[in-house]
Amino acid sequence: MQLNHAQRELTLKIVYYGPGLSGKTTNLRAIHARARPEARGRLLSVETHEDRTLFFDLLPVFFTSSSGFKVKLKLFTVPGQVVHDATRRVVLQNADAVAFIADSRRSASAENNAYWRKLRANMREIGLDATQVPVVIQFNKRDLPDAQTDAELEEARKKGGEPVVGAVALRGEGVMETLHALLQSAWRNLDERARLSRNIGLTEKEFLTHIFQQMDLTGTGLESQYPSLPGRPR
Repeated sequence: MQLNHAQRELTLKIVYYGPGLSGKTTNLRAIHARARPEARGRLLSVETHEDRTLFFDLLPVFFTSSSGFKVKLKLFTVPGQVVHDATRRVVLQNADAVAFIADSRRSASAENNAYWRKLRANMREIGLDATQVPVVIQFNKRDLPDAQTDAELEEARKKGGEPVVGAVALRGEGVMETLHALLQSAWRNLDERARLSRNIGLTEKEFLTHIFQQMDLTGTGLESQYPSLPGRPR
């Protein structure tokens, strides 16, 4: 978190982490596509000829709160390939929350587990306390034949304390729900540590409402929770 009282700016950083081709870039593209043009920046990406993210994507989403603070939300992905471990550590620095994007297929379990351990190791190496930085797990590719069952996902939820979201990111399913879980967890963690509500006059409800009213939530589980702004149909 970067809090600048002089310029009345608050910046939060969210990082999407996981194996190569698990769906990190697909998540950011889906979020960017659902965000209103006036509430999003340009989606930046650097890719190889294999269409894998080589460095990172950056999506700045921004709004001004009722108390006059300009709030910026920056979303990054890390490169998935094993050889880019140093880059993953750089992108992870100062993260306020992390989305771990896992491949739901049973055949990907070993790779998911290896990257989960690598995430924890990367966090330790750069001084991020894994007990203080919220993590949300997304099991992507739920539409594939080899995907784990809903019951198996429920078992995963019970094993750890992290929120778990099922998704088919290519169809946009579970993408906004994952983002909501990330931002809610990040806000609550930062509010507890830095008393944001009191210090900058911005509540969790206003924070989340400002963001998700700028998104097309059609067909998501959040549609009724954040109705469209008057005069601006989805």
